[in-house]
Amino acid sequence: MTTEADAQLVEVVGGGPAGLAAAITLARGGRRVRVHEAQREVGHRFGADLQGLENWSARDDVLDTLRADGIAPTFARLACTHGIAFDAWDRAYPLRGHAPLVYVVERGPGPRSLDTALLQQALALGVEVRFGSRVRQLEKPGILATGPRRADAIAAGYHFDTAQPEGFWLVLDDRVAPAGYAYLLVMGGRGTVKSCLFADFRNQRLYVERTVARFRRLVGLDMRNAHFHAGAGNILLPSSALMQGHAAVGECAGFQDALAGFGMRHAMRSGVLSARALLQGSDYDALWRRDLAGGLQAALVNRALYRRLGNRGYRWLLRAASAARDARAFLRWLYGPGPLSRSLLPWARRRHPGSDVENLAPDRVQPS
Repeated sequence: MTTEADAQLVEVVGGGPAGLAAAITLARGGRRVRVHEAQREVGHRFGADLQGLENWSARDDVLDTLRADGIAPTFARLACTHGIAFDAWDRAYPLRGHAPLVYVVERGPGPRSLDTALLQQALALGVEVRFGSRVRQLEKPGILATGPRRADAIAAGYHFDTAQPEGFWLVLDDRVAPAGYAYLLVMGGRGTVKSCLFADFRNQRLYVERTVARFRRLVGLDMRNAHFHAGAGNILLPSSALMQGHAAVGECAGFQDALAGFGMRHAMRSGVLSARALLQGSDYDALWRRDLAGGLQAALVNRALYRRLGNRGYRWLLRAASAARDARAFLRWLYGPGPLSRSLLPWARRRHPGSDVENLAPDRVQPS
């Protein structure tokens, strides 16, 4: 016999930022929520990875957006209003914003991480979290937040201890990151250095070592107690983000920045939108298309353009961003949807396999 409590239960498959953002929103809306996480802890696949929570794709600060969505940004973070990027010829380009360009955050199960902060908020609201729980079929209303289902990009490199100053550094050079970029992030005596590849995945170790050597030469990379780590990113532009009738969020739906691989802001926002759709009985596809689709389309077009132009295109991008009085405003313009990006979208779809999928319906639900 189905009880009223059972009828109000919403199950979320996946305990990453997208799934936990959905769970928090649902719990605040008065629903009973159960999160199924396949691993034994949150953020299992990231360890202590440092990542960038981007702050340029919308006019509002991402932390204010989170607060407005009912998510408290209690995680440790480093607000970066400036950084340095290098082109393939080792020329340095200062990047400065009137507000933070990016917030460096920690991923994984650590006490200061973004994942742990979201978990604690969900638990405080009464969300039930089942670790080591694998779901093959959702019978009740649910949300799918199972992470990437394929590898469109790979970020490989090292976590380490360091005495370097805090900040972020980039290299745009196909010789260290084919069709992608290399980055160095430092916060609180910890660092992450990685090559983010969009091509030639089988040679990832070669590109990682080139990345390490480049940052040692350019900025004196200080790396102690280094541990190798690699992770995959899934980038799609689906016509529908419904999977077997359930909302798919985050990388499960392919909601990832196609140009630079930033996904946390999209992940949490899509989780919130999916929960609102359930609470309001509204159309989830309509919500994410209105909120996310324009930026996702522009990023896909930019990815195709810069991949076609290679290192000389990256150099133009860095020159323009560095010359701008506010690099954050420049990047917001770059990611802004407009007539040009819409006209180039069919071409960009053809250059990104899978970006034109009609829907996400798999044969079964895959756990994170």
